[in-house]
Amino acid sequence: MANHLAGETSPYLLQHADNPVDWYPWGEQALALARRENKPILLSIGYSTCHWCHVMAQECFEDAGIAALLNRHFVNIKVDREERPDLDQIYQSAHQFLTGRGGGWPLNMFLTPDQVPFFGGTYFPKTPRYNLPGFTELIPLIAQSYLEKQAEIGQLRLSLDEALAAMQPDEAAEGNLDASPLAGALRYLQQAYDPVNGGFGKAPKFPRPMDLEFLLRRHAASGDHDVLRMARDTLRAMARGGIFDQLGGGFCRYSVDDRWAIPHFEKMLYDNGQLLSLYSDAWLAAGDPLFRQVVEDTCAWVLREMQAPEGGYYSALDADSEHVEGKFYVWDRDELSALLTPEEYRVAAPAYGFDLPPNFEGLHWNPVLAWDLARFVAEQGLGEAEALLASARRKLFAAREQRIRPGRDEKILTSWNALMIKGMARAGRVFGKPAWQASARRSLDFIRREMWRDGRLLASHKDGLSQFNAYLDDYAFLLDALLETMQAEVRADDVAWARALADVLLTSFEDPEKGGFYFTSHDHENLLCRMKPGHDNATPSGNGVASHALQRLGHIVGEVRYLAAAERAIRLFHAAASSQSAGYISLLAALEECLLPPLIVVLRGRGAEEWLHKLNGHYFPRAIVLAVPAGIIGLPDALNKPEPAHVNAWVCSGVSCLSAIDTFPALLQVCSNTENII
Repeated sequence: MANHLAGETSPYLLQHADNPVDWYPWGEQALALARRENKPILLSIGYSTCHWCHVMAQECFEDAGIAALLNRHFVNIKVDREERPDLDQIYQSAHQFLTGRGGGWPLNMFLTPDQVPFFGGTYFPKTPRYNLPGFTELIPLIAQSYLEKQAEIGQLRLSLDEALAAMQPDEAAEGNLDASPLAGALRYLQQAYDPVNGGFGKAPKFPRPMDLEFLLRRHAASGDHDVLRMARDTLRAMARGGIFDQLGGGFCRYSVDDRWAIPHFEKMLYDNGQLLSLYSDAWLAAGDPLFRQVVEDTCAWVLREMQAPEGGYYSALDADSEHVEGKFYVWDRDELSALLTPEEYRVAAPAYGFDLPPNFEGLHWNPVLAWDLARFVAEQGLGEAEALLASARRKLFAAREQRIRPGRDEKILTSWNALMIKGMARAGRVFGKPAWQASARRSLDFIRREMWRDGRLLASHKDGLSQFNAYLDDYAFLLDALLETMQAEVRADDVAWARALADVLLTSFEDPEKGGFYFTSHDHENLLCRMKPGHDNATPSGNGVASHALQRLGHIVGEVRYLAAAERAIRLFHAAASSQSAGYISLLAALEECLLPPLIVVLRGRGAEEWLHKLNGHYFPRAIVLAVPAGIIGLPDALNKPEPAHVNAWVCSGVSCLSAIDTFPALLQVCSNTENII
């Protein structure tokens, strides 16, 4: 018999709709029941492509005995963390306070009826294992603790309130801002860098696109080739490793080893959107053809598997297939021998590491790019090696396509779509691929059509239903994506939409007293606390992206309100960014352009598209290039430049503007100027 999740659209909640646990979605029905019956709440947060969520579901939530205990003692609430990141932020922070450890998913928190957590953890096995208590024994103890320790729980509420308040920034920096956090972040990354395998620190290794983009920007500003080398070698290692799907394109979530060989196999939209932007920029900065191949393969995967017919991008692919992690992606020797000719195998085996001992659980191979093709051809004299490898790859991909596929979460999330819109649009602009830009435009149009209602965004769409009051990340990331798509094509309605998004950020999210932006809007549901996050996680901080995008939009349209709001946020987080600079990389991008404003380059006249195309072949991270079409109306005065017969460029940085530039070499020199180095 289905529980209360049967009417939901979230794939994660529907995975639990037939559990014997009497799950409720988060909402007043469940919360009122807990208050009325004075029952504690089990709040279980996860997402549909989470491997350990599946494991705990199979071990615990599908078990009739455990379900009976949970139904007797608790009101049980399931939450999709991708739909409700507001709840996930709060209770991940509470978990850290209660346990002193980092969180993760599944997150299982036990709350009082008024939503105060008093015990929690992540994955719990059915019986004691991995040095973890068994869920079967734990449930009665937690229920008894709730009944017998009300005084302690009340005191815990006070301590928790103080701890959550201490996590929020308090005082804004006064006086002149300085670049010291940039130097601090660079020192940290240099110290944490792995010179052997690339990346930072030890396993598990995450892509960390914000850190690598920061290194590219530092190189562009200073010309420091050691900084470029760190970024380039890390990106090469990732591209050659098993974290990148060598047959189908796209990156998995992270590598479980130091060498990027074995991933956690789930593919997330937000990782790949950021990495498309990063590899496109890295190709401009370093010129490595491998980076172009990564972009092409990843864009092909996005178009093939991740874009809905209606235009939006799906959220994720599962790590598991047939309840086994990685089964869709790995190979055994018999399969390889049956599929490939001896000549193809002779090339494919050393190319993908099949001639080495199995690298996945000692039994199977997860393909890695084990050697450089051009070098192999030169050394071995195999003139047909490239064609043979291409043939082998096609055969392996076609055979893999016949396997049972991992599950796909078909929610369309505004914030994650925005990251992919930016990635596809930037890749299309850098490599001159209209199809990629058209893909980004289709998603953007979908969000405007289905998720922009009466001047406000909604956060999630599934099965024809858009819902959930949008969060800071939705507005900030979408504004940032619009600024990228404008650099491919300037449309008056996009400029107007960008201004509307910025206005909502100021009126509905900004703290009018201290500055900075809350994660939830002023009219959002009242929760245990209201977070104002500045620290980056797997996605960049909403405060960092909002500050950066507002500054850029403010310079483009000449709106000082946006510039002032961005500076207030930068000042609020400046102390935290100074002491923990590596955790605030997205905010440092805003600080860079607060200290040294971006170049706003407006092109008009016949030949503007040609100049735009040429500039797109250079890595100028400070430059925002806008080719304004002839006859366009409805633009702000700052973009309404004269329309000459031959292309001219108007370049401004802050309040300083140059005279119109009428030759491309002169414009290139201006954009290349790094005289003002932070």
